[in-house]
Amino acid sequence: MNALDVEILEKRFVGRDAGRSVRALADLRFTVPERQFACLVGPSGCGKTTLLNIISGLDREVRGTISVAGLAPGHASIGYMFQTPRLMPWLTVRENVRLALPPGGPQSGPAERLLAEMQLEKFLDAYPGQLSGGMQRRVALARCFVTEPPVLLLDEPFLSLDAPAANHLRQLLLQLWHRRPTTVLFVTHDLREALQLADRILFLSGSPARVVLDQTIDLPRPREPEGQAIEALRRRLLDQHPDLLAGLIGGSNDQNGESEL
Repeated sequence: MNALDVEILEKRFVGRDAGRSVRALADLRFTVPERQFACLVGPSGCGKTTLLNIISGLDREVRGTISVAGLAPGHASIGYMFQTPRLMPWLTVRENVRLALPPGGPQSGPAERLLAEMQLEKFLDAYPGQLSGGMQRRVALARCFVTEPPVLLLDEPFLSLDAPAANHLRQLLLQLWHRRPTTVLFVTHDLREALQLADRILFLSGSPARVVLDQTIDLPRPREPEGQAIEALRRRLLDQHPDLLAGLIGGSNDQNGESEL
């Protein structure tokens, strides 16, 4: 069963010149099965964040249809982690995570247990300004998982972190995903990061974005980001498709393909 069905005929933004618009997405179609970890990789500015905003329901000005685990776009149970943690500075760590829980439900227990798994049990009553950037992202990740969403969207969540901190958070994310299975759609520019995390990578063209390669990743887990298996697969992909990270296959961004390596 698919947790996510996406068919976007067209997404436009009004341009700077009056009366003109810019196509951000066009003829973009894919599905993600339940509990799959899928990554989106594409050139800067191709519309990856726009796509997540549409799936989450934050942006509804689009021609097309989105089905998220049988829920309407924007349903509260869809998890979304942004490029920045977006924590409330006047709330404690505990309160920031509890903020995601539905009103009327149990407030004590779920947040604390999850924060303990994130190795933050000593910081429950700390404020975001007292935490490092990596710790703030752990809180944001806990806030996403605390509702056990059927679909979790992550938009370059470990951007700007140093390599050790980012790798630690990737490991925590995978541990949470294994213990609390959900369907993940993860945006990244980093091919190694995608190869470390994903069951499958959807490579996007330049704007207007569409899928140019649908790549299954069959490497056994756990995977080391600098390991030989990831590097060999990365080289093989780029040898076959030298302009893949620019959104091109065979010199064109209009080709769609599926591949297994």
